[in-house]
Amino acid sequence: MAHEDRQMITLTVNGTEHHLEISRRQTLLEVLRDRLHLTGAKYGCGTGDCGTCMVLIDGEPTTSCNYVARRADGKQITTIEGLTAGERLSPLQQAFVDAGAVQCGFCIPGMIVTATAFLRRTPNPSRAEIAQALDGNLCRCTGYVKIIDAVELAARRMREAEGVQRG
Repeated sequence: MAHEDRQMITLTVNGTEHHLEISRRQTLLEVLRDRLHLTGAKYGCGTGDCGTCMVLIDGEPTTSCNYVARRADGKQITTIEGLTAGERLSPLQQAFVDAGAVQCGFCIPGMIVTATAFLRRTPNPSRAEIAQALDGNLCRCTGYVKIIDAVELAARRMREAEGVQRG
């Protein structure tokens, strides 16, 4: 690779700053998986249509398979791995387990990342709103019923926890 094809970037991924020399054509997904060994985001379609590679960039769900890594320079990136608190699953991750929404698991990290951003904006969603929010995430196994159940369960638990914290 020619030197002019390389660029230095700084990414803050899951709270840790990384200084990386990358190819100007590398995708964020490639950097996350191959350089930082964060394999929760999956390669599904390569065109941003399936949502398996979803990450949060500055809090917004973004497909990383077609996002050129150099565009992420200086941004805050959160992957599925960054949603846990130590060994403890996030309320949304735990709800996916409790609701039986995890089958093959391939699409689940992207679903959870998308739903995390959605629940931050919409703490008391309807089932229709959840389905609409997850429209860019494809699943071949579940038929989405248990996934919507899980997001609904997480929303309820998060509202209840918020009520306890305020009370």
